Formats: sequence, C-alpha cells, structure tokens
Amino acid sequence: MAPKIVPARGMRDVLPADKARREHALRVIREVYRSFGFDEVETPALEELSRLESGQGGENEKMLFKVLRRGLDPDEALKPAEAADLGLRFDLTVPLSRYVATNAAALRTPAKLLQIGPVWRAERPQKGRYRQFVQCDIDIVGEPGAIAEVELVTATHTALQRLGLAGTTLRINDREVLGGLLTGCGFAADDHGSVLITVDKADKIGLDGVMAELRAKGFADELVSALESALGRLLTITDLSSPGALADALPGAVPAAAVARLGEIGAALAVSAPELPVVFDVSLVRGMGYYTGPIFEMALEGSGSSIAGGGRYDNMVGRFSGRDLPACGFSIGFERIADHLRVEADRSRTVALVHSPDVPAGELVRRQREMAAEGYRVALVRQAKRMQPLLDKLVEEGYGGVLRARLDEDGAVSFGEIAPLAAGGA
Repeated sequence: MAPKIVPARGMRDVLPADKARREHALRVIREVYRSFGFDEVETPALEELSRLESGQGGENEKMLFKVLRRGLDPDEALKPAEAADLGLRFDLTVPLSRYVATNAAALRTPAKLLQIGPVWRAERPQKGRYRQFVQCDIDIVGEPGAIAEVELVTATHTALQRLGLAGTTLRINDREVLGGLLTGCGFAADDHGSVLITVDKADKIGLDGVMAELRAKGFADELVSALESALGRLLTITDLSSPGALADALPGAVPAAAVARLGEIGAALAVSAPELPVVFDVSLVRGMGYYTGPIFEMALEGSGSSIAGGGRYDNMVGRFSGRDLPACGFSIGFERIADHLRVEADRSRTVALVHSPDVPAGELVRRQREMAAEGYRVALVRQAKRMQPLLDKLVEEGYGGVLRARLDEDGAVSFGEIAPLAAGGA
C-alpha cells in the first residue's frame, strides 16, 4: 500500500472553507486593531540566532528551527552551533523589538504597531498545538504608563467580541510581584528563573505538584514551604478593586508601586471594558524571560487554555539599540481561537456559474469578469452528469448562488438569473 501523503509533522494544510473562515477572522481582527490606532508592520521570518538565543525567550529558545549557513563545506566537521547562523522566529515580540531598534528614526513615539504572521517552534505536536502557527500581536512602544496595558487589553477584548467569542476572562499578575514574592520567601535572585518555570505549571500540576518539582530540583525545604504557604494564601486573593488587601498579604520585598500599578490597571479596565472579568492570579508567570512588569492572559470559557497573552517588556528594545524603551504587547494565539469561531460567510455575492461544455470560454470569462467588477465572487463550474456533489462542495466553501449559462440553438450564449444555492439542492 502506498504511503499516506501528509504535511510535515506538526504542520497542517488548510482547506478552502477553513481558509475563508480564517481570513474573515483575520480581517475582523485587523479592522478592530486599526480602529484603535495600530499600524500594521511586517518583519522577516528569519532572525540572527544571536537575537533569538538571547536568554529572553524562556523554554522557546530550546525549540528553535535553525537554518544552516550558506556555503558550508560538506566535508568539514562542524558542531551544530557552528553550522547555523539564522533561525525561524518563535514569536513576534523579539523580531518587533529588533524592528523598532532598526527603524526608530522612522517611528513616532509612542509607536502603536500591529503584526500578524506565522511563527515556528519545534515542540511536540498535540491537539491545538502546532509547530507552525499564526500569532496576531499589538504592541505599544514608548509608553511607560498603565494606559498601554489598558488599551492593549481593551482592543483585544473588543476584537474577540467582534468575532463572537463571548465569555472571556483576563488573568493578571506582575513580574515584580513574583520577584518580590520569591525574594521574600528566601530564594536567591539567580534561582528565580528556575522557580518561576515550575510555578508556571501550577494550572497543570497543581500546587502540590509545583512543590514536589521544586524539592526535586534541590531547593531547601524551608524555602519551598515558605513559598507554598505564601501561594496558598495569595491564590485566594483575586479581586483587584482593593489593592490594599493584596499589599497586606504580600511580603515586604514586593515593590508597592507594582501592587499600585495592578490596581490602576484593574480600575481602568472596569471603565473601558466593564463586561470583562479581571482576576488577579499570583500563579500566572508567562514563560518569556523578557517580561518586566504586568503580565496577563485571556481565557475563553470552555477552551481549556489561554487564547491570548502578553505583558510589559521594558528592556527588550534596549538589547538591540543600547537605549531602553518602555514596551508592552498582547498576542492572540490565532490557532487557539480558530476552532471556536462560528463565523458564517457572506454568501449573498458568491455565485457558481454553471456552464455546458460547448459554451465558448471567452464568453464565460467575459461574464465572470463583469460580475467580478460588480462585486461578485464567481466560480466557473462545468456541467456534469452528477452536479450535486460539486455544488454541495461549493456551499461548504461559502457560495450562495448559482447562475446557469447555455448555448442557444442560434449559437448565442444566454445566462439565466441567479438562484439560491443550498446543500442538497440548487
């Protein structure tokens, strides 16, 4: 038996009906983000490895697709690290930071930028998780105040609402809160990254699992116990409307400004997006090492995972330009929302032009061109003995009308009226 022909592992093909649905969703997202004043930009799929392996990408840096240098001698023995100089981007934030550093003179401040495109991670494929996937990012660079976080969250919530995705909840935390919490529990600053990687798994392995993994990593029992007690206490605090209660529950090592900032964001979102529940979650970490302040994730009821996430990364641009700029971004994981979309295509201007084999090609394409100029989408469909399966497929692809072309006895081409097209009968 011939082998099954499938895409590369972790990749997928997109059929016409799904592609149309996805493109409609992307148009809605673009329209909403542009209505909030974001300008769309584009960055290359490839970046220099030194930029992608800066230590800021967390676990994603271990999942890089690397590209071999050109002109390598096939007989020369090279270590893998010496053979590659470029990599496929694993997110859109690192390339955007480089983009801002490169094009700073051409951008106004603050810059409000939109970027949509594929990213690649060499991870283990599973349901809803691919090695190539689309992200939709908005970023504000040059604004240090909480208005950046509020605008990013409100714009993204509006886009998801416009797509019909109701029931979203925003979880929010702050990297400075997490850093102060770990310091207050006695963990050394050099160990914070390792501890946070484990804490980030709390929603999957639970608090007991987090503590077991930290002990397995060799952390002293008194430190782990202190963290367990603090997290157990803080996980019961979810309301940001009284930041004083949160401040009282946190160790003194947590900067008061970070707690106040969370309260400011929560209060502002209660005005700009009052229908969006905002929940403080001390276990929210987000794996990227470049986050410096507030971090947030948006979850959709029933999805089982976050569908958007982001945060503040004030030091990232400076790694490329030598001059730090405040920056904050929010990213929609498009593949995670695609399966939840129930967008009906507009079928009113989509027509299958069915023709007998003897109708001249020039006449058919002339009519197709005329209708296209009138705003129709027209598919030429050759008449066959069994038309219904083909027409059913066109319905799946979003076509809503059928127009029949025939060659009359005198040799003239006649076109009927557009009739409704529906599955099971035209």
